[in-house]
Amino acid sequence: MEKLLKYCLSLVVFTLLFSCNNSSDVDNLNAEERRELAKKTYKNAIFFPQGSARSVSGIYHATQIDSTYEQAVYELSVAYLKRGMPHKWKPQYDKAVLLDSVNRIPWRGYLYLWFYRDYKKAIADFDASDVLTPNFIDRPQGQSVDYWRGIAYLGLKDYENSISYFDKYIELETQEAGEEWVELTAFLYRGIAHYENGNSEKALLNFNTLLKYSEDFYADAKYYKALIYKSKGKTSEAKLLTVSAIKDFNNGYYNNRGYVEALREIYLEDLELLMKDLI
Repeated sequence: MEKLLKYCLSLVVFTLLFSCNNSSDVDNLNAEERRELAKKTYKNAIFFPQGSARSVSGIYHATQIDSTYEQAVYELSVAYLKRGMPHKWKPQYDKAVLLDSVNRIPWRGYLYLWFYRDYKKAIADFDASDVLTPNFIDRPQGQSVDYWRGIAYLGLKDYENSISYFDKYIELETQEAGEEWVELTAFLYRGIAHYENGNSEKALLNFNTLLKYSEDFYADAKYYKALIYKSKGKTSEAKLLTVSAIKDFNNGYYNNRGYVEALREIYLEDLELLMKDLI
Protein backbone atom coordinates (compact mmCIF):
# COMPACT_ATOMS: atom_id res chain seq x y z
CA MET A 1 0.00 0.00 0.00
CA GLU A 2 2.83 2.37 0.92
CA LYS A 3 4.65 1.66 -2.37
CA LEU A 4 1.43 2.27 -4.31
CA LEU A 5 0.92 5.60 -2.53
CA LYS A 6 4.50 6.70 -3.31
CA TYR A 7 4.00 5.72 -6.95
CA CYS A 8 0.78 7.71 -7.21
CA LEU A 9 2.28 10.77 -5.53
CA SER A 10 5.30 10.64 -7.82
CA LEU A 11 3.02 10.35 -10.86
CA VAL A 12 1.06 13.40 -9.71
CA VAL A 13 4.24 15.44 -9.24
CA PHE A 14 5.55 14.19 -12.58
CA THR A 15 2.35 15.30 -14.34
CA LEU A 16 2.36 18.69 -12.62
CA LEU A 17 5.96 19.30 -13.59
CA PHE A 18 5.23 18.47 -17.21
CA SER A 19 2.31 20.86 -17.10
CA CYS A 20 4.60 23.54 -15.76
CA ASN A 21 7.23 22.71 -18.36
CA ASN A 22 4.77 23.35 -21.15
CA SER A 23 3.64 26.70 -19.79
CA SER A 24 5.07 30.10 -20.61
CA ASP A 25 6.14 30.40 -16.95
CA VAL A 26 9.33 28.49 -17.73
CA ASP A 27 10.51 31.29 -19.98
CA ASN A 28 10.39 33.69 -17.06
CA LEU A 29 12.65 31.59 -14.81
CA ASN A 30 16.24 32.60 -14.15
CA ALA A 31 19.16 30.19 -14.61
CA GLU A 32 19.09 28.93 -11.02
CA GLU A 33 15.34 28.34 -11.11
CA ARG A 34 15.59 26.54 -14.44
CA ARG A 35 18.25 24.23 -13.06
CA GLU A 36 16.17 23.43 -10.00
CA LEU A 37 13.09 22.65 -12.10
CA ALA A 38 15.16 20.57 -14.52
CA LYS A 39 16.55 18.54 -11.59
CA LYS A 40 13.06 17.90 -10.21
CA THR A 41 11.77 16.87 -13.63
CA TYR A 42 14.75 14.57 -14.16
CA LYS A 43 14.40 13.02 -10.70
CA ASN A 44 10.77 12.15 -11.35
CA ALA A 45 11.56 10.85 -14.84
CA ILE A 46 14.13 8.32 -13.61
CA PHE A 47 11.51 6.98 -11.19
CA PHE A 48 10.17 5.09 -14.20
CA PRO A 49 12.07 2.12 -15.74
CA GLN A 50 15.16 3.14 -17.70
CA GLY A 51 14.38 3.46 -21.39
CA SER A 52 10.60 3.49 -20.87
CA ALA A 53 8.55 6.06 -22.78
CA ARG A 54 7.72 8.03 -19.62
CA SER A 55 11.33 8.05 -18.50
CA VAL A 56 12.64 9.20 -21.87
CA SER A 57 9.92 11.83 -22.19
CA GLY A 58 10.64 13.17 -18.70
CA ILE A 59 14.39 13.36 -19.24
CA TYR A 60 13.81 15.07 -22.57
CA HIS A 61 11.67 17.70 -20.86
CA ALA A 62 14.42 18.27 -18.29
CA THR A 63 16.87 19.02 -21.11
CA GLN A 64 14.38 21.42 -22.66
CA ILE A 65 14.08 23.30 -19.38
CA ASP A 66 17.85 23.56 -18.94
CA SER A 67 20.01 22.51 -21.89
CA THR A 68 23.15 22.85 -19.73
CA TYR A 69 22.02 20.29 -17.13
CA GLU A 70 24.63 17.71 -18.12
CA GLN A 71 23.25 14.76 -16.14
CA ALA A 72 19.94 14.89 -18.02
CA VAL A 73 21.65 15.55 -21.35
CA TYR A 74 23.82 12.46 -20.81
CA GLU A 75 21.05 10.20 -19.54
CA LEU A 76 18.88 11.04 -22.52
CA SER A 77 21.63 9.76 -24.81
CA VAL A 78 21.86 6.53 -22.79
CA ALA A 79 18.11 6.04 -23.12
CA TYR A 80 18.37 6.43 -26.89
CA LEU A 81 21.25 3.97 -27.02
CA LYS A 82 19.48 1.29 -25.01
CA ARG A 83 16.34 1.70 -27.10
CA GLY A 84 18.41 0.98 -30.21
CA MET A 85 18.34 4.51 -31.62
CA PRO A 86 21.97 5.22 -32.59
CA HIS A 87 20.97 8.08 -34.89
CA LYS A 88 19.74 9.92 -31.79
CA TRP A 89 22.37 8.64 -29.35
CA LYS A 90 25.45 10.12 -31.01
CA PRO A 91 24.24 13.74 -31.46
CA GLN A 92 22.80 13.74 -27.94
CA TYR A 93 25.94 12.24 -26.39
CA ASP A 94 28.11 14.81 -28.16
CA LYS A 95 26.13 17.51 -26.36
CA ALA A 96 27.11 15.89 -23.06
CA VAL A 97 30.75 15.79 -24.17
CA LEU A 98 30.69 19.56 -24.72
CA LEU A 99 29.37 20.03 -21.19
CA ASP A 100 31.77 17.59 -19.48
CA SER A 101 34.50 16.30 -21.78
CA VAL A 102 36.68 14.95 -18.95
CA ASN A 103 34.08 12.41 -17.83
CA ARG A 104 32.16 11.81 -21.04
CA ILE A 105 34.98 11.16 -23.51
CA PRO A 106 36.25 7.96 -21.79
CA TRP A 107 32.62 6.87 -21.35
CA ARG A 108 32.02 7.41 -25.05
CA GLY A 109 34.99 5.15 -25.70
CA TYR A 110 33.36 2.47 -23.57
CA LEU A 111 30.11 2.82 -25.54
CA TYR A 112 31.95 2.68 -28.88
CA LEU A 113 33.71 -0.46 -27.66
CA TRP A 114 30.69 -2.47 -26.53
CA PHE A 115 27.64 -1.12 -28.32
CA TYR A 116 29.22 -0.38 -31.69
CA ARG A 117 32.37 -2.52 -31.74
CA ASP A 118 34.13 0.50 -33.23
CA TYR A 119 37.49 -0.33 -31.71
CA LYS A 120 39.43 2.47 -33.38
CA LYS A 121 37.07 5.18 -32.14
CA ALA A 122 37.06 3.60 -28.69
CA ILE A 123 40.86 3.67 -28.55
CA ALA A 124 40.91 7.26 -29.79
CA ASP A 125 38.63 8.31 -26.92
CA PHE A 126 40.64 6.37 -24.34
CA ASP A 127 43.82 8.00 -25.65
CA ALA A 128 42.12 11.41 -25.49
CA SER A 129 41.20 10.78 -21.86
CA ASP A 130 44.92 10.37 -21.07
CA VAL A 131 45.55 13.82 -22.50
CA LEU A 132 42.66 15.36 -20.56
CA THR A 133 43.68 13.74 -17.26
CA PRO A 134 47.45 13.09 -17.53
CA ASN A 135 47.84 12.40 -13.80
CA PHE A 136 44.74 10.27 -13.42
CA ILE A 137 43.59 6.96 -14.91
CA ASP A 138 39.98 7.20 -16.00
CA ARG A 139 37.72 4.27 -15.11
CA PRO A 140 34.51 4.25 -17.16
CA GLN A 141 32.17 1.53 -15.92
CA GLY A 142 34.57 0.97 -13.03
CA GLN A 143 37.52 -0.30 -15.07
CA SER A 144 40.74 1.36 -16.15
CA VAL A 145 40.98 2.71 -19.70
CA ASP A 146 44.08 0.50 -20.01
CA TYR A 147 41.87 -2.55 -19.43
CA TRP A 148 39.36 -1.33 -22.02
CA ARG A 149 42.16 -0.58 -24.48
CA GLY A 150 43.41 -4.12 -24.06
CA ILE A 151 40.00 -5.40 -25.12
CA ALA A 152 39.72 -2.94 -28.02
CA TYR A 153 43.12 -3.93 -29.41
CA LEU A 154 42.16 -7.59 -29.08
CA GLY A 155 39.07 -6.77 -31.13
CA LEU A 156 41.41 -5.39 -33.79
CA LYS A 157 43.61 -8.50 -33.48
CA ASP A 158 46.51 -6.24 -32.55
CA TYR A 159 47.84 -8.72 -30.04
CA GLU A 160 51.02 -6.90 -29.07
CA ASN A 161 49.19 -3.74 -28.03
CA SER A 162 46.42 -5.76 -26.39
CA ILE A 163 48.89 -7.71 -24.25
CA SER A 164 50.85 -4.53 -23.46
CA TYR A 165 47.80 -2.73 -22.07
CA PHE A 166 46.65 -5.76 -20.10
CA ASP A 167 50.17 -6.03 -18.67
CA LYS A 168 50.01 -2.37 -17.64
CA TYR A 169 46.56 -2.74 -16.09
CA ILE A 170 47.33 -5.97 -14.22
CA GLU A 171 50.67 -4.69 -12.93
CA LEU A 172 49.16 -1.51 -11.50
CA GLU A 173 46.18 -3.28 -9.95
CA THR A 174 48.50 -5.84 -8.39
CA GLN A 175 50.73 -3.13 -6.94
CA GLU A 176 47.84 -1.12 -5.54
CA ALA A 177 45.51 -3.85 -4.28
CA GLY A 178 46.96 -7.31 -4.94
CA GLU A 179 46.63 -9.74 -7.82
CA GLU A 180 43.48 -11.24 -6.37
CA TRP A 181 41.69 -7.92 -7.00
CA VAL A 182 42.45 -7.86 -10.72
CA GLU A 183 39.35 -8.15 -12.93
CA LEU A 184 39.24 -11.84 -13.91
CA THR A 185 38.48 -11.15 -17.55
CA ALA A 186 41.82 -9.34 -17.83
CA PHE A 187 43.53 -12.72 -17.40
CA LEU A 188 41.03 -14.30 -19.79
CA TYR A 189 41.54 -11.74 -22.54
CA ARG A 190 45.30 -11.59 -22.10
CA GLY A 191 45.33 -15.36 -22.33
CA ILE A 192 43.23 -15.26 -25.50
CA ALA A 193 45.58 -12.66 -26.99
CA HIS A 194 48.57 -14.92 -26.30
CA TYR A 195 46.67 -17.96 -27.62
CA GLU A 196 45.66 -16.26 -30.87
CA ASN A 197 49.18 -14.88 -31.19
CA GLY A 198 50.60 -18.41 -31.05
CA ASN A 199 52.04 -18.41 -27.53
CA SER A 200 50.22 -21.29 -25.83
CA GLU A 201 52.48 -21.39 -22.77
CA LYS A 202 51.78 -17.78 -21.78
CA ALA A 203 48.14 -18.36 -22.61
CA LEU A 204 48.02 -21.27 -20.18
CA LEU A 205 49.62 -19.17 -17.44
CA ASN A 206 46.80 -16.63 -17.74
CA PHE A 207 44.02 -19.23 -17.88
CA ASN A 208 45.46 -20.98 -14.84
CA THR A 209 45.66 -17.68 -12.95
CA LEU A 210 42.02 -17.00 -13.80
CA LEU A 211 40.97 -20.43 -12.52
CA LYS A 212 43.03 -19.90 -9.37
CA TYR A 213 41.06 -16.78 -8.45
CA SER A 214 37.68 -18.08 -9.67
CA GLU A 215 37.98 -21.18 -7.47
CA ASP A 216 38.22 -23.32 -10.62
CA PHE A 217 34.83 -22.30 -11.99
CA TYR A 218 35.16 -20.62 -15.38
CA ALA A 219 34.06 -22.26 -18.64
CA ASP A 220 36.04 -19.96 -20.96
CA ALA A 221 39.40 -20.69 -19.36
CA LYS A 222 38.77 -24.44 -19.48
CA TYR A 223 37.60 -24.21 -23.09
CA TYR A 224 40.79 -22.52 -24.23
CA LYS A 225 42.94 -24.84 -22.14
CA ALA A 226 41.18 -27.78 -23.80
CA LEU A 227 41.94 -26.32 -27.23
CA ILE A 228 45.61 -26.02 -26.31
CA TYR A 229 45.77 -29.57 -24.92
CA LYS A 230 43.99 -30.85 -28.04
CA SER A 231 46.63 -29.19 -30.23
CA LYS A 232 49.33 -30.91 -28.17
CA GLY A 233 47.70 -34.32 -28.52
CA LYS A 234 46.59 -34.45 -24.87
CA THR A 235 43.11 -35.69 -25.72
CA SER A 236 42.22 -37.17 -22.31
CA GLU A 237 43.07 -33.94 -20.48
CA ALA A 238 41.16 -31.94 -23.09
CA LYS A 239 38.06 -34.11 -22.63
CA LEU A 240 38.08 -33.68 -18.86
CA LEU A 241 38.42 -29.93 -19.22
CA THR A 242 35.60 -29.75 -21.75
CA VAL A 243 33.24 -31.78 -19.56
CA SER A 244 34.04 -29.45 -16.67
CA ALA A 245 33.62 -26.38 -18.90
CA ILE A 246 30.14 -27.54 -19.96
CA LYS A 247 29.17 -27.94 -16.32
CA ASP A 248 30.49 -24.46 -15.48
CA PHE A 249 28.68 -22.97 -18.46
CA ASN A 250 25.37 -24.52 -17.47
CA ASN A 251 25.85 -23.13 -13.95
CA GLY A 252 26.46 -19.62 -15.29
CA TYR A 253 30.24 -19.48 -14.86
CA TYR A 254 31.25 -17.96 -18.18
CA ASN A 255 32.12 -14.57 -19.63
CA ASN A 256 29.04 -12.61 -20.72
CA ARG A 257 27.64 -9.08 -20.58
CA GLY A 258 24.24 -7.44 -20.26
CA TYR A 259 22.75 -5.78 -23.37
CA VAL A 260 25.57 -6.88 -25.68
CA GLU A 261 27.63 -9.95 -26.54
CA ALA A 262 31.01 -10.14 -24.81
CA LEU A 263 34.09 -10.12 -27.00
CA ARG A 264 35.05 -13.74 -27.80
CA GLU A 265 31.98 -14.95 -25.90
CA ILE A 266 31.63 -18.73 -26.03
CA TYR A 267 28.37 -20.66 -26.31
CA LEU A 268 27.27 -24.13 -25.31
CA GLU A 269 27.45 -25.15 -28.98
CA ASP A 270 31.18 -24.31 -29.00
CA LEU A 271 31.79 -26.63 -26.08
CA GLU A 272 29.65 -29.41 -27.53
CA LEU A 273 31.44 -29.19 -30.90
CA LEU A 274 34.80 -29.41 -29.15
CA MET A 275 33.62 -32.50 -27.25
CA LYS A 276 32.58 -34.15 -30.53
CA ASP A 277 36.02 -33.46 -31.98
CA LEU A 278 37.62 -35.11 -28.97
CA ILE A 279 35.57 -38.30 -29.08
